[in-house]
Formats: sequence, C-alpha cells, structure tokens
Amino acid sequence: MNLVDFSDSLMSVVPAMIAVILAVTTRRVLLSLGTGIFAGALMLNQYSPLEALHYLTNKVIAIVWTDGALNGDNMNMIIFMLLLGALISLMSASGATQAFADWAAVRCKDRRSAKSLTGLMVFIFFIDDFFHSLSVGAICRPVTDRFKISRAKLAYLLDSTAAPVCVLMPISSWGAYIIALVGGIMAAHGLTDQSPISAFVEMMPMNLYAVFTLVMVLSVIAFQLDIGPMRKHEAWALEGKLWDESRGKPAGLDVEVPEDAKGGMIDMVLPILTLTGATVFFMVQSGAAVLAAKGEAFSIIGSFENTNVGSSLVYGAICSLVVSVALALRLKMSAGTWIKAAPQGISAMMPAIVILFFAWTIGGVVRDMQTGIYLASMSNGNLPVELLPALVFILSCAMAFATGTSWGTFGIMLPLAGDIAAASDIALLLPMLSAVLAGAVFGDHSSPISSTSILSATGAGCHHMDHVLTQLPYACSVAFGALLGYLAIGYTQSTWMGVAASGLWFLAFCLFAMRKTQSVPNKAAEPVMN
Repeated sequence: MNLVDFSDSLMSVVPAMIAVILAVTTRRVLLSLGTGIFAGALMLNQYSPLEALHYLTNKVIAIVWTDGALNGDNMNMIIFMLLLGALISLMSASGATQAFADWAAVRCKDRRSAKSLTGLMVFIFFIDDFFHSLSVGAICRPVTDRFKISRAKLAYLLDSTAAPVCVLMPISSWGAYIIALVGGIMAAHGLTDQSPISAFVEMMPMNLYAVFTLVMVLSVIAFQLDIGPMRKHEAWALEGKLWDESRGKPAGLDVEVPEDAKGGMIDMVLPILTLTGATVFFMVQSGAAVLAAKGEAFSIIGSFENTNVGSSLVYGAICSLVVSVALALRLKMSAGTWIKAAPQGISAMMPAIVILFFAWTIGGVVRDMQTGIYLASMSNGNLPVELLPALVFILSCAMAFATGTSWGTFGIMLPLAGDIAAASDIALLLPMLSAVLAGAVFGDHSSPISSTSILSATGAGCHHMDHVLTQLPYACSVAFGALLGYLAIGYTQSTWMGVAASGLWFLAFCLFAMRKTQSVPNKAAEPVMN
C-alpha cells in the first residue's frame, strides 16, 4: 500500500490536531479520536474512501495481530487491565477496600492528609505508570470519596505522581527503557568515561518538568491550590458531587460491598504486596533470561534494561489474584458474590480499553503521517547553541502532545538530541537528553490522546476530558518554568542555575495562585471527618 509522504509537510500534524481540538471542544473522546483517525486515513490514501477503509482495517488488526503473531505489548496491557479489574473488584466485594478506607479515615483527619496518603502511594507502585494509576486509583478512591475530594483531583494526583516518579526512577519500566537508549547514544558518540546508569542519575535534577511537577503536587496538597477548572470540581465535591453529574457517571471500578463482607486490611495489603513483589521478580527474571541469551553477566540494572514489562505485569497480576482468591476463600464468600464481582471488575475496564484501542489506532495513523519526523526536522535551523536545550524541550512537548506517547517521543527525540549535541557542544548532551524526557512527560500529561491520561481517569473514576482540562493549567505552569530553566542551563551550562530559574518561577506562580485562591471564598476549609 503506497501512502502519501507527509514527512516534510505541516499537514502531518492535521489528524492529531483534529482529534485534540475536537476532544477539548466537544469532550466526546471517541468521536474526536475517530474523526482524527478517519481524516488521517483519507489523507494518507489520497482521499479514497475505499483505500482508507482498507488501511484502517489493517491498522485495527495490527493492534491485536502483527508480523504473523499476537501483538504482545498491546495484548499484555489489555490482559493486565482485565486481571487488575477482577482483582480490585474481588477485594472490594470482600470488604478489603472498605477496611482500608476505614483504616485511613482513622488516621487521615482531614482532606489534606487523605490527599497526602494518595500521593505517597506512588512509592509502593513506582514500577510502571499504568500499574500505579489503575491500582492506586481503585484503592484510594473510597478514601478520597469519604473526604469529599473530587474525582478530578484524584486523577490529577495519580497522573502527576505516576510518570514523573517513573521517569526519575532507575528501577522502573521507564528507567530501564531510558537507560538503554542513553547507553546507545553514549556509545554512538564514543563517550565511554561514564556508565549509562551514572548518566541517568546525573540527569535526574535536570529533568525540570518531572521534578517540579512533584513539587507542584506537594504544594497543591499543602496549600489547596485549586486553579482553573479544578476549583469548580473541588467546590462541587464539597457539595457531595464528586464528578460532573451533567455528563453521567464516569467509568470506574465501583463495586457494591455486600453487607456481610468481612474482609480486613490483610485482604488488601497482602495481594498488593504480592502484585508489586511478583511484578518486580518477573521483570528481573525476564531481563536476566535476555542477558543470559546474549552471554552477558547478570546485573539488576541490566535485567531492567532488557525486561519484558507487559508480561511481568500480567504474571504479577495473576499471582496477586491467586492470593486474593485464597484470602476470599477463608472468608467463605457466597458463590453469588464471586459470580457478580469478577464480571463487574472486567466490565468496568471495558470503556478504558475501547478508548485505548482508538488511541493506539490514531497513534499508528500519526506514525504513518510521520508527524514525529516532521516535528524533529524543525530543529535543523541555525540557532544559537545556548537555545538548544530549550528547543528540544519545546519539540518534545509538541511531539508527545501530538502523538500521545512519551515513549515514542523518547525513541525519536533522544537520539536526535544526542546528534545535535555532538555536532554543536557535547557538554550539553545530558541537559538536552533531560529536556527531551521533560518535554515528553509534559506532552503525555497534557494530551487528550495519551494512554496515561486515559488510565488515570479510569483509575480515579473521572470523566476523561475533565481530567485533561483540570490538569492542564498545572502542567502548563510547570512546563513554562522548565522552559526558563533550560534557557538558563543553555546560557550558563549549570544544572543548578536551571533549577534556580525554574524554582523562582515556581515560587512566584505559587504565591500568585495562593493569593488568588485566598481572595475568593473557598468552601474547601479542610473539614474533619468523623
């Protein structure tokens, strides 16, 4: 099939922008994604409806079946989501999630402490962003609901702690992928005096968007910084409306707890510890098998660099589900409860899976439109060397926003940034690679077609576009501060000057937001829950 080449044309961004603009204006995600998909298919096939239909059929099939075999990455994610849905549903039906909510209510005296608990859960679920968003959302939702915290705020806490922590953690699915890419870039340019893992650690404070997003989360929790649409959602929550009721009930793992449920904290803690521990074990095991096949010595970092994240998540979820079932057997749950719980959990995941299929499809269309290649080509101008970190940050933001994928942006922009640094000033290599990471996470946070945003909304039980629009003001403010930081790094070649520049902007923004918040009567006066 001969597709039109848009690699050197501004038209390459049209399908992605159609989807984004429609999603923001109509808040109908499937309609918006579907329109963008069909527009791209027509453009790629010279506006022939039959050719476009044939092309889309192949694209949808490729989500499940590619190169004569199942698409392991996509199928593992689907299976993981279904297993996790069944697991959370079973824990809810047994009374385990309610026991956790009761435990948290005793220790969380106000809304601030309930939000703090949610934010801290990331340090248990730091292995993968999808893992974190779905698990923590389902676990903490009864707690945040009890303290009248909006689902939009819960989704923000999930999304804004997931990717920023994962991208800073060497031992995570993100860290492993990034370390492998950085190692290849360093080897390609003959940089052998530093290991990829030490380069990753050195890059951590330079990832200004991720660092200050976490600082923003702390500030939002501590000072009740409700800005933009978030303020309206929090005001509704205090009136008992946890989501925009005019748009119906959002998809999520809401399971009715039987009156005779006897589950306790052990029924929550043990399956979750199993889920985390087993996932880490299988990640190390799958990576070690690859190392052995290559004839390389075993190492933890090496295992994470070569791991199969998708299958590890599936095996971890199976182990956790087995433990949860064993615990439920001891509670002598009725057969009716069992039969009702599992399908409820699986069906609760279906809306997110449908949106994911659309997001994966438009991702394939955007790749064929060569949107990433076109955006990357914009860096070929004769700009001053000092502006390069800021430039690659902006391009990475645009690419991740348009494509909805941070990992795809890493794959394109990290090697490109390495080549630009090698051709201009190799001292800017790590700052420019860090700028790519930062821009990709911002684009992933702010894009309506991002799978991370979709799953954060699902985990929180929040309407997808409500999550995107309430998170956007926070993301944009931090991104602007990061841009200032990369300008400072470019001109001074000092990491700490960049951190200082971003920090000054962040402080000024927070002071302004706090004054504006205090100037308007706010009902969110941290009520104590009894």
